[in-house]
Amino acid sequence: MTIGVPTRVHVTTLRLTDYRNHTAFALDPGRRSVVLVGDNGVGKTNCLEALSFLSPGRGLRRATLAEVVRQGAAGGWSVAATVDGALGDVRLGTGSLPGEPGRLARIDGAPVRSADAFTDHVRLLWLTPSMDGLFTGPAADRRRFLDRMVLALDPAHGRRVAAFEQALTGRNRLLEDHRSDPAWLDGVEAQIAELGVAVAAARREAVGCLVRLLDAGHPADAVFPVARVLLEGDVETALDRASAADVEDWYRTDLAAGRSRDRAAGRTLVGPHRADLVVHHAGKAMPAAASSTGEQKALLIGLVLAQARLVAELARQTPVLLLDEVAAHLDPGRRAGLFAILEAAGSQAFMTGTDRAPFEAIADRALVAPLAG
Repeated sequence: MTIGVPTRVHVTTLRLTDYRNHTAFALDPGRRSVVLVGDNGVGKTNCLEALSFLSPGRGLRRATLAEVVRQGAAGGWSVAATVDGALGDVRLGTGSLPGEPGRLARIDGAPVRSADAFTDHVRLLWLTPSMDGLFTGPAADRRRFLDRMVLALDPAHGRRVAAFEQALTGRNRLLEDHRSDPAWLDGVEAQIAELGVAVAAARREAVGCLVRLLDAGHPADAVFPVARVLLEGDVETALDRASAADVEDWYRTDLAAGRSRDRAAGRTLVGPHRADLVVHHAGKAMPAAASSTGEQKALLIGLVLAQARLVAELARQTPVLLLDEVAAHLDPGRRAGLFAILEAAGSQAFMTGTDRAPFEAIADRALVAPLAG
């Protein structure tokens, strides 16, 4: 590998067993991008979702393990892929077995503790139609979008977020019980403060890197509008002025002082679980939420492409992009621009569409795979 150049990562084979509507599915793209074409309902998005399970978390639909098992199957499912990356060809596998809890993960046939280990070999980012309302929807959707980027940079981030949310749930239950021992609350609030500051700091650092990258400019800016992003939140703002240790002390003190407030509200009112990723259309100096539907889609694509550049820069490997129905609402110029940007970046993309025509510009260089019901 040339020094300073990110490793180009490719999913060269994919095999699904009893996954959603696929009894058995095989794809061998090699180092090419992939276009899955077919009518609605034939399982194109299911293939992208299966790929998303080659990363930590619950996949692009946030599905439970039981939800992805093919109806009528014995109860288990599997996703297996060969990945050509920085460590050469490796075989990644994940799935579930009937009667066994949790998701299994294997690398070259050997069990690993969790899918976190997959990030040594492949990082994944995705864009789906359900994300089209990102800028107008609840802040929780934008936090989840940001956390996916942070997770692609720091595999431990997902565990911290999950532990933080679990601690919040525990505190809320203790507050409901007026007889709870204050010492129990002291302990859980100390845990919340430690985890919450770690979560906020990781998000804040990632957003800072993204802002730097967006400010530097890129040829993609000529195709898609540039976003301006800002992370807003009490803990995040405190980290601008004080050390993590001092913010942790403040947060823990605020939690203790705010028990009556939070008990009355039925939830914890201060913390990174209430932060928001604020996005503006830089060229028009206006909130993304106030932009037209087409501009919002273009902003979102540009933001995902910027995230991909950031992952390549910091993780030193190009992420694999899962782009569901990405070309459907783009004019021919922007479609051609998107394909050119992906090829210049060396990023493998798995894309879907109901029609082959929007992908003609890359049909000679990508694997176009028709799917039938």
